[in-house]
Amino acid sequence: MKGRARKTLGAVSALVGVCAVALGVCVWSGRTARASVATGRTGERLEYASPLEMLFSPDGTRLYVLCQESAQVRVLDAKSYALVKSVGVGAVARGFSLSPKGDRLFVANSWDDTISVIDTKTLEVAATWPVGAEPSSVVEDRGGKHLFVANRISNDVAVLDAQTGVEEKRLAAERGASYITASPDGSKLYVTHVYPNATPHRTPPASEITVIDATRAVVVDRIALPYIAHGFHVAFSADGRLGVAANMHPKNLVPLAHLEHGGAFADTLTLFGADVGKPVEVPLDELDRYAVRPFGIAITQDKSRIFITCGGSEMVTVVDVSRLIRFARMHPGSSAQDLSASAKYVIGHIAVGHDPRGVVLTRDGTKLLVANRLEDTISVIDTKTYRVDSTIALSGPKQLSVLRHGEQTFYTARYSFQAQIGCANCHIDSTFDGLQWDLEPDGFGRDIVDNRPIEAVKDTEPFKWNGGNPNLPTECGPRTEKYFWRAENYDDLTLTDLVVYVRSLPPRPNRWRLPGRELTAGQERGRALFVRETDKFGKAIPEANRCVFCHSGSKGTDQKSFDVGTKKVTDNSGMLDTPQLTNIAITAPYLHDGSAATLEEIWTVFNPQDKHGRTNDLTKDELNDLIEYLRTR
Repeated sequence: MKGRARKTLGAVSALVGVCAVALGVCVWSGRTARASVATGRTGERLEYASPLEMLFSPDGTRLYVLCQESAQVRVLDAKSYALVKSVGVGAVARGFSLSPKGDRLFVANSWDDTISVIDTKTLEVAATWPVGAEPSSVVEDRGGKHLFVANRISNDVAVLDAQTGVEEKRLAAERGASYITASPDGSKLYVTHVYPNATPHRTPPASEITVIDATRAVVVDRIALPYIAHGFHVAFSADGRLGVAANMHPKNLVPLAHLEHGGAFADTLTLFGADVGKPVEVPLDELDRYAVRPFGIAITQDKSRIFITCGGSEMVTVVDVSRLIRFARMHPGSSAQDLSASAKYVIGHIAVGHDPRGVVLTRDGTKLLVANRLEDTISVIDTKTYRVDSTIALSGPKQLSVLRHGEQTFYTARYSFQAQIGCANCHIDSTFDGLQWDLEPDGFGRDIVDNRPIEAVKDTEPFKWNGGNPNLPTECGPRTEKYFWRAENYDDLTLTDLVVYVRSLPPRPNRWRLPGRELTAGQERGRALFVRETDKFGKAIPEANRCVFCHSGSKGTDQKSFDVGTKKVTDNSGMLDTPQLTNIAITAPYLHDGSAATLEEIWTVFNPQDKHGRTNDLTKDELNDLIEYLRTR
């Protein structure tokens, strides 16, 4: 079977019902139809909501929907789903939560580095507080003393005064700290990470769940997650005895050549808590059906079912809790490689919209709501029948724009063999994954490559580290289809839309630049070293060995290949494409194979012959200045 999305529980019925377009909400009976590939090609840019997360108010009368692209929190009536009000927030909001009293709603604006504080009575933004680099989720403690914010780029959790927003301290997390979940009693907070920890080169990835004592605001535990590179939401049973984390377990140490054996990723849950003892990793995948990119989790009040959104598979996976606990107790450690395991506890799959993310149960547990980010809809699922009862549209019917269809193509797994992976598996939230891969085209065990970011990738061709792909249509088309998807080809319009989307990706804000984009004294000294023509001994530096020669232009690349002396025994050639420098500070590890753990190691470890720029004459302080300048790019 080629990688088309499969119909699972619940047949697709005709869209019937009443559309209240004036209210910005439509409620339909039955299932949402998939948008046609060729629909709405008007050339205009259409605005979308992109619902990401949802919360019910404590009294169950309102549904709060965090809409990332429209930069809003949309407040809906929880019974009719009519729009009550839209509240504007910051850029690229990623997470939100209610205060324990329900009187304030906190929104983490990841590209503004701020927290929006919304008064839930007036539905107005009462305050905007600055916070760390790329805040991705936010939780207030039960006592109303502290506000905890997970910062994806500064890799920490900021602790703010919950009343004033003044930062009190930072708690060290791991790389890509992103999602915070409180235990049922509120005593502890559990933080997951979307990027892997720094580990020695070509060793298995690892992550952790950072555990914080909410009262004392200190880290009290770090739950190790071996082999996990990307962690998403955590949920707890009402009794607090079972914690469940959504993970991605990459298989990046073996050649990416055996998709028919589940050879790219395992989509898993990590179970922890009194019900299972030591953490246990269990797979959600089965042969010919993969739960691609598990993200949101909801556990029923009676602890009978777990619902997991799977973004790439465009479905919700249903798990029987008693069977799951029984399996975990009998199979300690990890069963991630066992494609037969999930049949013992997965009891259903529910097809929903494009890129399902946040999930929430109604107070009575009879309905499950799923935010379909790339369809601007919310699926309302009957938790007894596992059928989509209705679909809430967050805007009126509209044509499908080129960019939106390209983004849907980027995030879906339907094009790959057995629908196992999508572009977003390796480019988390359209960025990077911090991993190195052994790709088949260059030979097994040959040309190990670090996964480069794709932000601001427009006009940086050629692609691949060896410069072998001349343009994005080749990179995203024939190469991806042959060596990654191993299934069907994109049609011409789909490939065009995908390329347009990738070319449109902007760089995230640079946190090392001053507000006016001027440089600090150290950064100015680093810039002088970057463009210098003579070394410290007055000797002319050959033009081809000056930093600025290869890393020229606004994006820091001349788009040519050079031998900079970093060839390894596993490399077929030392000629490497010059990478762009955009946001280089956050994309460790470095070099073509990821062998340099830090920017410093590029020159202190891997540049003995000065072929990668003249740097061996620099003092440690001077090298630090050069690196401080590079971080501003």
